[in-house]
Amino acid sequence: MMADHFKVKPLPYAYDKLDGISKQTNTYHHDTHYAGYVKKRNEILDKLAAVDRSLANANYSEFGGMKRHETFNAGGQLLHELFWDVLGGDGKPTGEVLRHIEKSFGSFEKWVEDFRASAMVALGWVVLAWDPTDDNLYNFTGDAHNQGGVWGTFPLLAIDVYEHAYYHDQGPARAKYIEAYLKNINWSEVNRRYRIFSKITGEFRASC
Repeated sequence: MMADHFKVKPLPYAYDKLDGISKQTNTYHHDTHYAGYVKKRNEILDKLAAVDRSLANANYSEFGGMKRHETFNAGGQLLHELFWDVLGGDGKPTGEVLRHIEKSFGSFEKWVEDFRASAMVALGWVVLAWDPTDDNLYNFTGDAHNQGGVWGTFPLLAIDVYEHAYYHDQGPARAKYIEAYLKNINWSEVNRRYRIFSKITGEFRASC
């Protein structure tokens, strides 16, 4: 019997809460796509407990296949949780994150311009992340759940640009979906994450 190492988190608001992202899209996206990544991650973890590691090699092995799919499904789980956690707001930027965006991009409008462009070219995700090594924020693109992430940075928000996130509502008009995402950002939640990461960053620098 498969163990529930990870559980599907409920959507943090009603399925019909988001302006421009329909109840049906949220239902498909959360209950099928996201839940599927959680299920497969649990399944892989169970199988990893019993796989023969002595046969591992760089060409092909059962262990290698599992490890690659482990990162894909783990990324799919965690990125989707971040995606929904930072939505449900009014899209109006405030607080420490706004000031840091202005520092890193010159203005909020320039960040939006860069974010829109990044979301148009990415095949999977765009993540606004804080790089503590130079204290700047960046919009990083990723073409898969396990590709494009920059280790050592702190993710503040994420947009899913796989077609399943918007085709039911906007068809191929991805730009309309990006605008819907921007006007639903919960900047209070983004600021909450920022404060947590700020504390971690401060402690890290103090220890160096």
